[in-house]
Amino acid sequence: MIAPVVDLAWWRAHAAEVVVADVRWYLDGRSGRQAYDGGHLPGAVFVDLDRWLASAGSPAEGRHPLPDPAVFAEGMAVLGIGDGDTVLAYDDAGGVIAARLVWLLRATGHDAALLDGGLAAYTDSSSGPSPLEQAATSRPRAVFTSRAWPAEHLADIDAATDPANTVLDARDTDRYRGEYEPVDPRAGHIPGAQSLPCRENLNADGTFLPVGQLRERLRAVGVTGGDTVVSYCGSGVTACHNLLAVELAGFGQGRLYPGSWSQYSHAGERPVATDQLNSGGSQSPVL
Repeated sequence: MIAPVVDLAWWRAHAAEVVVADVRWYLDGRSGRQAYDGGHLPGAVFVDLDRWLASAGSPAEGRHPLPDPAVFAEGMAVLGIGDGDTVLAYDDAGGVIAARLVWLLRATGHDAALLDGGLAAYTDSSSGPSPLEQAATSRPRAVFTSRAWPAEHLADIDAATDPANTVLDARDTDRYRGEYEPVDPRAGHIPGAQSLPCRENLNADGTFLPVGQLRERLRAVGVTGGDTVVSYCGSGVTACHNLLAVELAGFGQGRLYPGSWSQYSHAGERPVATDQLNSGGSQSPVL
C-alpha cells in the first residue's frame, strides 16, 4: 500500500496510474461542487461527501455517520473508481476533508493517499502557476466491491471513553476547551481526550509537518502505537486527518470514532469536560 500522503512530484510521476479525487466540503455551507466547477485539478472527479462518504445524520448517530458500504461502493463505481485503482485525493484545506475518503479507502484495503498541500500545492508550484480545469471529468463506470467496514478500525462511544485508549480530539482548541461550539448541543470534549487539532499537523503552506515533528507531536499526547489510538472530531471527518498523521508517523492505523462529538454531545448522560488542555489541566464535568 502506498504512503498515506504523497507530494506533487509523486503525482506527476504517476499521473497515468491514479484517479484524482476532489473532496472539497465546507462546514459554513458553501458548495464543494461549485468550488470544483470553478476550477479543479486536471482529470479530477468530484466526490460529494454528503452523498457518498456519509449517511444521513441524526442525534443518535452523529452528523456524518459512515455510509452504508453498498452506497460507498456505488459512489466509487459511478465516479469511475474501481477495486484496483489508486486514488489521490485533495481539498483546499490541507487535506482535513479529503482525509475522509482516503481513510475509508485505506481501511478497506484500497490504495489511496492525500496530495500533500492539496490544491495550493498545484496552483502555487515553484515551477510556475498551473492551469485548473473547469469541465467536469467523466470516467467510465467501474467495478468497486462493497466491503463491510472493518471493526478493527472503528471505535464506538464506549471505546472513546475508555482510559486504556489514547483518545485524540481533532477539533480546534477553542472547541476542545468548550469556549466555542458552532454546531453541537454541548461544548467541551470527551473526558480524558487529548487535544490534537488536525490543522496543526500542517505547515503554513498546508503541507504536512516533517515526519520527525509529527512523531514528537504525537508522542507528546501519549501516542506510542496505533492499536490503542481512537480519533474523533466534530462529526468523524477531520478525525481521519489525525489517523493519517498517526500512520504517516509510523504508529499504525488507529481507530475512528465515527459518531464523534456530534453523537457524544447528544448523549446527555455522558459527562463533558472543559478547560482542560491535555494532561495536567483541570477538568470540569458538565452533565
